[in-house]
Amino acid sequence: MSISTLDLLILVLYMGATIAFGLWMGRGQKNASDYLLGGRDLPWWALLISIVATETSTATFLSVPGIAYGGGLPGTTGDLRYLQLPLGYLAGRAIAAFGLLPLYFRGELFTAYDVLRNRSGPAVRTLASGLFLVTRTLADGLRLYLAALVLQVMLGWSLSTSVAVTGLVTVVYTVLGGIKAVVWTDVIQFVVYMLGAIAALFVLGGQLEHGFGGTLDAMAVQDRLRVFDFGLDFGSTYTFWAGLFGGAVLSVGSHGVDQMIVQRYLSARSQRDAQKALLWSGPIVLVQFVFFLLLGLGLSAFYAEHPPAVPFAKSDRVFADFIVHHLPVGLVGIVLGAVFSAAMSTLSSSLSASASALVNDFLLPSTGHRADSPFALRAARGATLLFAGLQMAVGISGLGGADAVVNQVLGIATVTTGVILGLFLLALCKGRSPNASLCGLVAGLLATATVFFVLPRLEWKLAWPWFGIVSCGTTFVTGWLASFVLPAAQPSTIPPSATERTAHTPPANEA
Repeated sequence: MSISTLDLLILVLYMGATIAFGLWMGRGQKNASDYLLGGRDLPWWALLISIVATETSTATFLSVPGIAYGGGLPGTTGDLRYLQLPLGYLAGRAIAAFGLLPLYFRGELFTAYDVLRNRSGPAVRTLASGLFLVTRTLADGLRLYLAALVLQVMLGWSLSTSVAVTGLVTVVYTVLGGIKAVVWTDVIQFVVYMLGAIAALFVLGGQLEHGFGGTLDAMAVQDRLRVFDFGLDFGSTYTFWAGLFGGAVLSVGSHGVDQMIVQRYLSARSQRDAQKALLWSGPIVLVQFVFFLLLGLGLSAFYAEHPPAVPFAKSDRVFADFIVHHLPVGLVGIVLGAVFSAAMSTLSSSLSASASALVNDFLLPSTGHRADSPFALRAARGATLLFAGLQMAVGISGLGGADAVVNQVLGIATVTTGVILGLFLLALCKGRSPNASLCGLVAGLLATATVFFVLPRLEWKLAWPWFGIVSCGTTFVTGWLASFVLPAAQPSTIPPSATERTAHTPPANEA
């Protein structure tokens, strides 16, 4: 065992308290709307913190400091150029808040993909939702893997045991408490992981020979406080143009059409509340990135003064090693609780969103059950367990690879967000055609496959922030051109969805 009994006790008590709090907050559920949308009565500030906590997975908490760490490891920069990406996030959030978010407040919708169904037909909705489920499971399985790495370092457990423990703790309060438990637990977890990271930064500064301020002065001389790179290199991840345009498209997609975030808007009391939560999340996330990158620079200076016994194989392990081996007894348990707070906030959100998409976009339309039926609530809980198992399988598979996990996670996310964002843009066009949208979807997937598998074989490097632009652009342009040939949608021929039946069909005793 690499940590003290006190630290382990703190960690176990924290996880137990998290489960208990989540279950208490999620009590009183009567139907699928309560379970998946919190009765559409959650305050905007809680949703704001939940959005930020959902984005701040272990890929942020552990991987982002590693990017600034440098050390010649894959996926690292050794400076602050990663900040160009969240600058694009700010622009993308503004576009999503005023361009896409209003779509979700036209009727009683349950998922982001209900919009596609109403505008482009059931087939487009089903394929888009299926794409979300596949890529969300892969990306969050990698996040689970990264959290499990900490347990490996801490307790020497196997990867499979570490993944199982992390996943099971999360799924308990998610499957029983629903989205209300997820959101309110996110609020607590946000406070815990930020306090834990701040405490680690103070300890780190105290162990640096010249203090944290002196270290930053030395970093400035070495040009390691550099933020902007205006070079036009499409193979470089950390340029201003990749951050601005790639980050904006990624953010429009992730915060405009991704069910994991859209579920929060649908849980808000009003469209205005949802917009406030979305817009304010951007500056908070930017400040978080600044903090974690500065922490990475401090770790770089620390390990230059105190080299590790075994050189790091991956940048993701740098902060985890510092937490377990260099923090004082008592604080280790608190900061490890912060690590798992970051992990659980994202994983619980992912499980709830995936369950919502599977139930409302697949099960209810195929079975004919209403969204407020007892079947829907049972199915939602069963789907939560299903996706927990699938994500644990991805985590155990060891798909982490050599690159920083945060880059892999965001690279996978661009597959979903780019193609689905293109479908949403097509759905907003006049004369929209379901068949044209299907053509665009196929073209977008082919373009993405080309970027992932063909270009590397040709030794043509394209950085991942551009993936979303390629997939979105190809989807939209192909669908738009196809709409001139294929007939437009006939709304009257589209049968009502499960959500619409819920909203407009009277109960049996009133029929």
